[in-house]
Amino acid sequence: MKLKTNLILLLLIFQTAIGIAQTTNVIVRAKAKDAKFLPATLGVHVTIKNNMTGEVMAKGMATGGSGNTELIMADAISRGQQLADEGTSKFMATLELTEPTFVDVEVYASTNRRNGTKKVTTQVWLIPGKHIVGDGIVVEIPGFIVDILSPTTQQYTRLSTIADGKMLLKASITMACGCVISKGGTWNSDDFTINAIIKRNGTKVTEVPLKFTGVWNNFEVILPVNEKGDYEVHVYAYDPKTGNTGLDKINFTIF
Repeated sequence: MKLKTNLILLLLIFQTAIGIAQTTNVIVRAKAKDAKFLPATLGVHVTIKNNMTGEVMAKGMATGGSGNTELIMADAISRGQQLADEGTSKFMATLELTEPTFVDVEVYASTNRRNGTKKVTTQVWLIPGKHIVGDGIVVEIPGFIVDILSPTTQQYTRLSTIADGKMLLKASITMACGCVISKGGTWNSDDFTINAIIKRNGTKVTEVPLKFTGVWNNFEVILPVNEKGDYEVHVYAYDPKTGNTGLDKINFTIF
């Protein structure tokens, strides 16, 4: 009888224990491919959802900076070495879990540069009381952020006002984290292909390379514009070593 009573008590204790929610901290970070973490200034939105039910368990924007360049971009990184410091961009979720939960972690970044925004999703098991902190869950954001600065989209220009049939095409290009591209720098402009594809009235006219101007992130080329028409320009960046790509496009009219 006593044994039976003890077993019942143990069963009740076990059932009660598994129903008690345990605080579980989860850190999520977005890191640019071949570069640093994406800072809050670029906009990093994180959503954690229950994979089975679709319930949104946590969502919000990451806060913090891009991290320590020397540490993150070091040639030799030890296994298990933490790359993020206290000020590095992160989204922190504090969840109350009663049971192991399989979740989808969705990251949109960078939300402040829509032509550079990507959605990256990963899945993990969250275990009650088992925190995922330190570097946390790190999702990789590939590519470049490309912004055509000149000419502007839907710009209308008289052919007669274009001196010698030449128009300046200028673009700003950064890594996905906003990290600067410069000649000989950590992200060396010489390592990347920066080209412009020019179309007129829907037909490709030419493809020309843009050159680094000497100002961080800035590239330009003089376009030959000798005919009237509706122009479409695609400026793309490509890194043959990592496969990173990025693109921006505009339309303008010469009349």
